[in-house]
Amino acid sequence: METNVKAVELRELWRRYKEQDDERARERLVVAYSPMVKFIAGRMASGLPSHVEEGDLISYGLLGLIGAIERFDLDREIKFETFAAARVKGAIIDELRSLDWVPRSVRARARDLEKANAALEAELQRAPTDEEMAAKLGTTVDEFQETLLEIANSSVLALDDLWTFADPEGGGGQISVLDTLQDPSAIDPQAEAQSSELKDRLADAIESLPERERLVIALYYYENLTLREIGEVLGVTESRVSQLHTKSVLALRSRFAGRSDEI
Repeated sequence: METNVKAVELRELWRRYKEQDDERARERLVVAYSPMVKFIAGRMASGLPSHVEEGDLISYGLLGLIGAIERFDLDREIKFETFAAARVKGAIIDELRSLDWVPRSVRARARDLEKANAALEAELQRAPTDEEMAAKLGTTVDEFQETLLEIANSSVLALDDLWTFADPEGGGGQISVLDTLQDPSAIDPQAEAQSSELKDRLADAIESLPERERLVIALYYYENLTLREIGEVLGVTESRVSQLHTKSVLALRSRFAGRSDEI
């Protein structure tokens, strides 16, 4: 009963804001959906350096939430939570990147790993092992895995980056692939085809990953487990899960090198 009452209240708030431009209704919508921002920020904070405050991430995410509320079309066949989640994460990532606290040396090493992975995949016709990656880079396996941890601990590295396009409305921003889902009122067939093609390419790329890396991706992005929780499932340390996550995302990014942003 409580859930139904809340749903009715939310619908009324949406109506007042969209039809009457009621700012008080917008403020109440922000409060109503703020737990989602806290959840997303907390999940992202678990994979970032300790000096990054979760409170700051929440602040960045709230800006994304406000933008999502302002731009959301009630007539679209998509849940607001789905629409907003991508924008909240995007706002957090954009703000972190604008601070430019990632050392150039880390950016360079990440690019080197992407290139090495792409070259080995082309040569071997499969995902390379840690040993093969280390040999290609002229380093030891331990040093390669330490590099993965360094990249994970000092960069904003996420699979979500693969799921964005330049905003066709301009302004220099980006939109999530989720924004291109079917809209019965109007849709650009080319954008729909591009979205479908990207989903297919990403699904194929994930399927080609080694079993353990594929499982990490599934548990992190689809089951919403934290790196620590994934470690408990796999029986490995959180650091090892972080390495596997970083390696798999770099491998996926190398396949989308023509359209992915820099770390």
